[in-house]
Amino acid sequence: MGFFVSIIVGILAGYIAEKVMNSTGGLWTNLFVGIVGGMLGWWVVGLLGLTYIQRDGFVDSVVVSACGAVLLLAIWRAVRGRKPA
Repeated sequence: MGFFVSIIVGILAGYIAEKVMNSTGGLWTNLFVGIVGGMLGWWVVGLLGLTYIQRDGFVDSVVVSACGAVLLLAIWRAVRGRKPA
């Protein structure tokens, strides 16, 4: 996956996670959460041995990255002690 596609996937994943977790953030926050969440999501996919999920597929990348971003925001809230909205 190219650099610009990775940026788009990161922004989309961060935006989806923001809406699911009822958070607020800007473009840069969504990008950061999406990219870090993508790394976390693909790490979990590897741990679970889900070999049928393809890393080069756009939809697969957005779904895995969004799930990882939601997990990242949940962990962040647990560490910071912020109550869910």
